[in-house]
Amino acid sequence: MELKGKSIMIVEDDHNIRNLIKVYLENSGYETFEASDGKEAMDTFLKVDPCFLVVDLMLPYVSGEELTQWIRKEQKSEIPIIMVTAKTAEADRIGGLKAGADDYVTKPFSPAELVARVEAVLRRTAHRCNKISYNGLTLKPFKREASYDGSKLSLTPNEFLLLSMFMRHSNQVLTREQLLDELYPLQEKVVVDRTIDVHIANLREKLRKKSGKTFIRTVRGVGYQFEAL
Repeated sequence: MELKGKSIMIVEDDHNIRNLIKVYLENSGYETFEASDGKEAMDTFLKVDPCFLVVDLMLPYVSGEELTQWIRKEQKSEIPIIMVTAKTAEADRIGGLKAGADDYVTKPFSPAELVARVEAVLRRTAHRCNKISYNGLTLKPFKREASYDGSKLSLTPNEFLLLSMFMRHSNQVLTREQLLDELYPLQEKVVVDRTIDVHIANLREKLRKKSGKTFIRTVRGVGYQFEAL
């Protein structure tokens, strides 16, 4: 199961801790969103629909437990959640897990260990969210939707298939032959390499108009590469 490209929301009122978590997660290939209190977290959750939540238990306005209960009960979301807190009592840990958290990390903690715990939870629960996100560009395979910063992209079926393959193989160089096999697995049409070039040119233009970036780089003599970072 591909873990990179998952969007993670960090809810922590301490700016330094929040930024530290953000840096480690982004360096590990995840897209991050931030909230400094429980109310902001609710608004951000509704806006970005993340795939994972790292949340402090003690937050201004709305606590981590209340936020988790709101996500589970009112939003009916199964998003994986790790709680991070300075509370070490067994009752607090049990309370967090009962509220709906998948794991519990106490402060102080190692950022590298937190990333490892995120990956461990994702391996068990990645099926709960099939979205892939990089730099504001989001793909929803089951819904066959693509968007940039929440604004939908109007893609043809072939453009969507190409973008899906690129994002599933981010930072890898894909040959024209590999891309042709993705579009025409049964070789139902007589196609040439130039067909891929046309589809990608159109896809790039749509990405550029929406985001100001093309995301897809030409690798001369080989093929194309989706630049995720």
